[in-house]
Amino acid sequence: MRNTRIATAIALGTALTLTATACGGGDSSDDAGSSAGSDGDVTISWWHNSNTGEGKDYYDQVAADFEADNPGVTVEVSAMQHEDMLTKLDASFQSGDTPDIYMERGGGELAAHVEAGLTKDISDLASDTIDTVGGSIAGWQVDGQTYGLPFSVGVVGFWYNKAMFAEAGIDTPPTTQAEFDDAVAKLKDAGIEPISVGAGDKWPAAHYWYYYGLRECSKDVLDATVTSLDFSDDCWLRAGDDLEALVGTEPFNAGFLSTPAQSGPTSASGLLATGKVAMELAGHWEPGVMQGLTENGEGLGDDTGWFAFPAVDGGEGEPTAALGGGDAWAASADAPDEAVDFMQYLLSDEVQKGFAELDMGLPTNPSASQYVADPALAELLGVRDAAPYVQLYFDTAFGASVGGAMNDEIALMFAGQAGPQDIVDATQAAADAEM
Repeated sequence: MRNTRIATAIALGTALTLTATACGGGDSSDDAGSSAGSDGDVTISWWHNSNTGEGKDYYDQVAADFEADNPGVTVEVSAMQHEDMLTKLDASFQSGDTPDIYMERGGGELAAHVEAGLTKDISDLASDTIDTVGGSIAGWQVDGQTYGLPFSVGVVGFWYNKAMFAEAGIDTPPTTQAEFDDAVAKLKDAGIEPISVGAGDKWPAAHYWYYYGLRECSKDVLDATVTSLDFSDDCWLRAGDDLEALVGTEPFNAGFLSTPAQSGPTSASGLLATGKVAMELAGHWEPGVMQGLTENGEGLGDDTGWFAFPAVDGGEGEPTAALGGGDAWAASADAPDEAVDFMQYLLSDEVQKGFAELDMGLPTNPSASQYVADPALAELLGVRDAAPYVQLYFDTAFGASVGGAMNDEIALMFAGQAGPQDIVDATQAAADAEM
């Protein structure tokens, strides 16, 4: 799809770098594009994935407040389930009829959109907000120009049910692969399904290979691979060996191959939220998703716990490095300037404060960090800022074509139909086709 590569390094505070992002129902409009009436009024289309509970209500109110402060501007809000939104975005990019404001994950995906002329350069229009966000803006820049305003940047780890861990006799969360395997065994002995995974949507399963790659590969190899798309280093094969061994322990929920990521109570997030499994590998969005999937709107409540992906013995990567990324608001190339005004409003002190208070993610506006209400999410802020580096999700870092082939082959490993070498071969073949 694209002929150029970019590598990004995002500095958050003084401690985090993010290298060249993955993630909840009604729609008020599915139409992309803006419109201007004969009287000069402007209608802006805005797509997002906070489609349940307080998050959806909050964004509806944010749009209404902006309209009230900007007479003549109408914001048409489309709140979609995450995977549905991604499918519709892909279709809109193909047709060239994208919404005025959409969620952009950065990395190779953004570079492809920019190369195709689909995304608006907001460097001058949003200069004040760009300065406010600071170093984290770099993941949404191409050739020094800015194309997105990141509103949430976080890391992936295991969310778990503290009560279930206690029932299984697990006193402290695992920190090594051996301890993790032991925890899985204890949960199974206690009659508890250890892990849910939304392998039906592929990317949640792919996160395991990504993390093993992060543990096995050095930072130098990771950085070099983003630009060279050369997967010949042995660490990529070892990542597959690690994942194959984990899958062999049969830790996942029944029917995991067709389980969706976040849609409904039988999704991977729903199984964790309703006490059907003990843990799930997911990002900073998980508490908010779980709240929207429980009748009381509380998710796991006080039983919510989090721990980092375990260290791998002998791995060449930093054991405390994290997988993660974020989401940014971007505008289509032909979006009106009012769309950029609204994007800046979404990154304002006031709106990011409410975003933090509702645990909708990890805000990028520094003034809002103090308002993150959920203790587990507040802990993630510390993890994010203390990590030696945060590796961007591989399917985003390497671009859609390479990432898609990679995710497809990883899903086949979960199904027992592919091995470590198959993942490397399929990924390299897709990369070679791109060069």
